[in-house]
Amino acid sequence: MADQHAHDGTKSLVVVIPTYNERDNLLQIVHRLHAAVPTAHALIVDDASPDGTGELADGLAAEDDRVQVLHRQAKDGLGAAYLAGFSWALARDYQVVVQMDADGSHPPEALPGMLEELAGADLVLGSRYVPGGTVVNWPKHRQLLSRGGNLYSRLALGVQIKDITAGYRVFRRHLLAELALGEVNSQGYCFQIDMAWRAVRAGFRVHEVPITFTERERGNSKMSGSIVREALWRVTRWGVTSRLGLGEEDQPRDAVSA
Repeated sequence: MADQHAHDGTKSLVVVIPTYNERDNLLQIVHRLHAAVPTAHALIVDDASPDGTGELADGLAAEDDRVQVLHRQAKDGLGAAYLAGFSWALARDYQVVVQMDADGSHPPEALPGMLEELAGADLVLGSRYVPGGTVVNWPKHRQLLSRGGNLYSRLALGVQIKDITAGYRVFRRHLLAELALGEVNSQGYCFQIDMAWRAVRAGFRVHEVPITFTERERGNSKMSGSIVREALWRVTRWGVTSRLGLGEEDQPRDAVSA
């Protein structure tokens, strides 16, 4: 089982960190990660950042064999970057795969507690909206958008996850290996919902651990109106097809290929 390997062995745990113009944040987040979990490997997935993030990542990798870099040819979205990282990790037999933002909003210091929770789960979410979770430095409209999106998703999909859009996650290897990752092409908020929804529908155990989510101090958010609209459309479609009792092949598969 994956939890038996969570802290031993040099290839047990990899943290996938997508980057696009995160040069100002990357060094600090990698240092914080290794301070919190010294045995963790980090895979930096850079989408050809014009600010030199990829070159900085290469420098980190040259100095520390716990750091690897996956260079992609162009900016292709958060979901695609994570999926590339997941495939890389599965091909190298990592037993636990973490997804973490590079901007500091996902505190590496919370990772040990999330790994402990994995003992009874297949997927652990770092949640802002369970008791003990909180959000720091977000404007009111972002909080309303996030809470509203989570509430709508819970109601539409009939799931109990309080923070289904959470981007800070710990996966057991077998969950990623069993899900049809090649059929996932949703992005942003919707990618997070899509992956959690697939996990729930496949019968995997999903737990939430409270975290303090802090808005980035440097760089720009990648949130956009198109990301929100995509999530609204796809979640609505998944919820409708689920309630109509359509087969496994009809959702979310046909929704993400629409």
